[in-house]
Amino acid sequence: MWERGWTLRAELSAVDISWCVVARAERAMAAHGALWPALLMAALLALVAPATRLLQVAIEQDTRGEEELQALSLLSYIPSLFHNRADWPRSLFSGAFGDTVWEVSTSMISCVLRFSLSALVFFLLAVAERALKQRFLYAKLFSHLTSARRARKSELPHFRLNTVRNIKTWLSTRSYLRDSVTLECGWLLEAMVWSCGLGIHLLRLLTLGSNVNRKYRGCLSAILTEQINLHLAMEQRPDSKEQLTVANNVLKLAADLLKELDAPFKISGICANHYLYTIIKVVILSALSGVLSEMLGFKLKLHKIKIK
Repeated sequence: MWERGWTLRAELSAVDISWCVVARAERAMAAHGALWPALLMAALLALVAPATRLLQVAIEQDTRGEEELQALSLLSYIPSLFHNRADWPRSLFSGAFGDTVWEVSTSMISCVLRFSLSALVFFLLAVAERALKQRFLYAKLFSHLTSARRARKSELPHFRLNTVRNIKTWLSTRSYLRDSVTLECGWLLEAMVWSCGLGIHLLRLLTLGSNVNRKYRGCLSAILTEQINLHLAMEQRPDSKEQLTVANNVLKLAADLLKELDAPFKISGICANHYLYTIIKVVILSALSGVLSEMLGFKLKLHKIKIK
């Protein structure tokens, strides 16, 4: 053991060594403020709606020209709310929450409800993160026991695995740290359900966005089909060739315009990229197959996936 830079020899049991690790981990976790980011994120989500309303009111009240407005950023509209006004705090509040009592009360209640629900979700995730981080600290400090330099740095006992007794103590300490320290299974389960629910809905949104993008990009195939029909009509009706040629040139310009318009607004994500989606699917199914094989006691293979 280490005390004021000196090395002391002591006889400790597996429980004594385990409690040294637990005490060191508890001191490290005491300085870990994991709840503040969760509350900050909940407050940010609660203020999204008032900020959007404030920006919309600022855009409506702005008196600058249209060409000048297009060159400005969104935040540049905010000064128009309290331009040449002495009561700018009141203007800012009314722009964010409304003017009438009904609008103000509805907006405030909505913000409180959003903050409460968001704080609940992020609190559960923060608790789950704290529990897993505590487990990580136990594993990290346990690995320092057999290293003199790391044990001295972490203020933990140190012993070598050179005797049967030390090996038995090491295995007992590992078993104690893995089984005696329990996690909040209820909170972890609830956080997992929340995360799975949010993940499923986000995946559905990405899928629908990809479908919307694919449907609108299908307009290009419709334009190509119409161009083919125009070329066939030119051969069948030579007298209308000039009119059909003009329509064909307009279709070409429309296709180029649609390509330019769709370029900055492409919807990307896992489902939009076939290769990335297939790789993620393979990884998830492989992990699920490994877990089921471990639980059932025999090797289990899920269906094969081919990457085209």
